[in-house]
Formats: sequence, structure tokens, C-alpha cells
Amino acid sequence: MTEIAVRPTPSFGEVVAALNAEGALVVQPRMGFADPAVMRRGLLATRAARATTVGTITLDSYTRLGDHQAVRQAMLDDAELNGYPIVDRDPATTAEMLGGVLTARFPVQVRHGSADPRQIIRTLLERGLPATEGGPVSYCLPYSRMPLELAVDYWRQACEMLAESRDSGAEPHLETFGGCMMGQLCPPALLVALSLLEGMFFWQHGIRCISLSYAQQTHPGQDEEAVAALQQLSRRFLPFARTHVVIYTYMGVFPRTFGGAMELLAESARLAVRSGAGRLIVKTTAEAHRIPTVGENVAALEHAADAALGALRRAAAERTGILEQAAALVECVLGLDDDLGRALVTAFARGLLDVPFCLHPDNAGRTRGFLDAAGRLQWQRIGALPIADLVEPPAGERLTSASLLSALRFVQSGFDDRFGARVPRPVLEAHTARGPRLRELGSMS
Repeated sequence: MTEIAVRPTPSFGEVVAALNAEGALVVQPRMGFADPAVMRRGLLATRAARATTVGTITLDSYTRLGDHQAVRQAMLDDAELNGYPIVDRDPATTAEMLGGVLTARFPVQVRHGSADPRQIIRTLLERGLPATEGGPVSYCLPYSRMPLELAVDYWRQACEMLAESRDSGAEPHLETFGGCMMGQLCPPALLVALSLLEGMFFWQHGIRCISLSYAQQTHPGQDEEAVAALQQLSRRFLPFARTHVVIYTYMGVFPRTFGGAMELLAESARLAVRSGAGRLIVKTTAEAHRIPTVGENVAALEHAADAALGALRRAAAERTGILEQAAALVECVLGLDDDLGRALVTAFARGLLDVPFCLHPDNAGRTRGFLDAAGRLQWQRIGALPIADLVEPPAGERLTSASLLSALRFVQSGFDDRFGARVPRPVLEAHTARGPRLRELGSMS
């Protein structure tokens, strides 16, 4: 197969920093389509949106799992894939799809979800796309049964491949997914610690341009505190890296009404501005129902940009101990081994890192989170986490199936109940069918 030479793209992190310096929140879709023509149309529509955007190519599930025989069979059968199969798509086709899309202000990030990203990384570098995301913990524990030790080694190799690409003129960028572990019901201190630890792992293996993720949770004030903690700890532990924080619109059970979904999206944009994050990865009104269209992705980007315009950065976040808990977790792991990969494996083996509700064999499973009366995520059980002097779990607090279900639906039901009636169903159907810009629908927030 002939390799197609593609000019290196601008540094993803430098572009985001420059756009932020102009006063804009960068908004980004999760968009991924198997059809190259549709993927190209989606990228161009993202670039043309009434918002400050960067592009996304999200890969399909078979590629994520490394099942390339299934990818090739699906393409032969013209079967639908849920993302772009960049490894198995002909390089010339991908080059044509990207032709004229990338600019000095519009880089494209490849998103995947693989515990073994080596072939994906190799391919995206060959295609001139040196920006991606993931991590040895966050793309192993939730999505695979691969031993964590093996995922750590695979991600070490992937980081080193990315770092070596700097010799060809491309500045690679890696975004840690650690701040999004399990999507919901994980107390923020652990999300902050995992995001930072994965960022430090990237740095140890040669990556110099890093974004640190945090997923919107259940309480705006608590989220602001968590992002402030992540920023403070990144200055302490990654002082020489080019970093920015990326917020993910809520990753748990999403509102089923148009009004509820749009208000939750708007709140995530306001969170990003209030906390000083550089970038927001959006969700659409279709998230609870199906894969969103290009028009729905663009509408979400524009709505988030509109909401961001009305928000102001807060001078200081409240303090309830998230910073201290996250710092204790990070410092404990760093004390286990000079090699951060080995330290992460040891920490999970001893339960010093332990993700609530995660069923991976290498996760101890002795921690639990719960929602308190104010809607904040708190520790119900801390297992062996090294934060016993900082946290006092509630005595006798039991998590029943009913309380778990209620917690999982807390955000969805709250936003649907408060905002679901703000857009009548005929408008939702018209929007889904024709994908008009949000200014044609009026304000939703």
C-alpha cells in the first residue's frame, strides 16, 4: 500500500491557546462517520459553524477494539459503522477527505477509545493528524478486560511514537480521558487525580502538549472547585507542559427532552467559561436517542458558543477539600515508583486508586460514591484510598438499587422536569428533520 504524504497540521494545543487568547471558548463535537463524504461534510460544517471550533474524527468501535477483519467485512458489505475506520480506509481516500479541511486555525483531533492504541497512533501520524486522546487507565478500565499492566505498556509505546513524530515537524498533542472515568458517580477528587496522573504519564514518555479532561458532574459549584483543583495541581506537577483543561458535557444519562438537553449543554458551556477551561466537548439533543446528524452537531456547537458568551469567569471557586484529596492521591502514587506506569499498576493492585462501580478485574471495587441532599458527589466508601484523614464517609449510609437508579437519573430528570417543556415537540421534530441554526429557534437557556 502506497503511503500518502500529508503536510503536518498545526499544533492542536497552540491553536487552542491562540483562540483562547482571543477571548473564545473552543467548542468541539464528538462527530464520527464511516462514509468519507459525510465525514468531510461534517468537518467542513464544524469549521463553518457560528462558533470557535476544532474538528473531530471519531473512530468506529471495531477499530477501537482492533477487530480489523470485522471493519473490512463491514466495508465490503456496506454495513453501517459508528465512526470513521481510519486504519482500514484507503490512505488516498482519507487524504481526499481531509483535503482543504485543515487550516492554521482548524486542527482535527482523532478520538477512539482503545486500550491498545498503537496501530491507531501509527496510522493517524501517517495521515498527518498528530492530535488524539485517551490514556492507559481511562481507556482500559471502563472499556476492556485487558490487564492494566499491558495497557500501560501499549500506551507507553504509543506516547513514544507520538513524541518521535516531533522530528518531522509536527507537535503531537494528547488529551487525557482520566477526568471522565465511568461518566458519572465518581467523586471529583479521583477524576482530578486520574486526569493529572495520565497527563504526567504522557509527559514522562515525551509528550509536551497535553490537555487535561474533566467531565461535568451533578453540581455546578462542585465542578468549578474540581476544575480549579485540576488547574492548580497541573501548575504544580506539570509546570513545563503546554496544557489546557477540556470540559466534557455531562456523560451520564442524558435528558430525553430537547429543552432539557439544550439547557444541560448550555450549563456545561457556562461551567467551562466560569472555570477558565480552554475547550468544551459537546453533546447534542439526540444523545439519548441515536447517533446525531451533522446538523445536530452544528446546532450543539452554536448553542454552546451562545451560552458561553453570557458567562463570566469566577474569581475563586469554593473549597470543600477536592484539592487536598486529589493531591493526596497523586502524591501517594508518585511515592510508589519513579516509573509512573509501574506506579499506576501498583496503586490499582493495592486499592490506592479504586474507581467506583468499575468492574475491571484490576480495579479493587471497594469504593462507592453517592449523591448528597444538595446533589454533590461524595464518598460513601473509600476502601484503601489514602484520604482517610480527609474524608469521613457517612455512618450507616447504604446504597440501594433504588438510590443508585435515582442517582443515575438525577441530572436527566432534573433538567427534563425543569426545562423539557420549553420547546414543544413539533419544533424538536422540525429541528431533527431540517437541522436549522439555533438562532432560528430562539434562546433555549
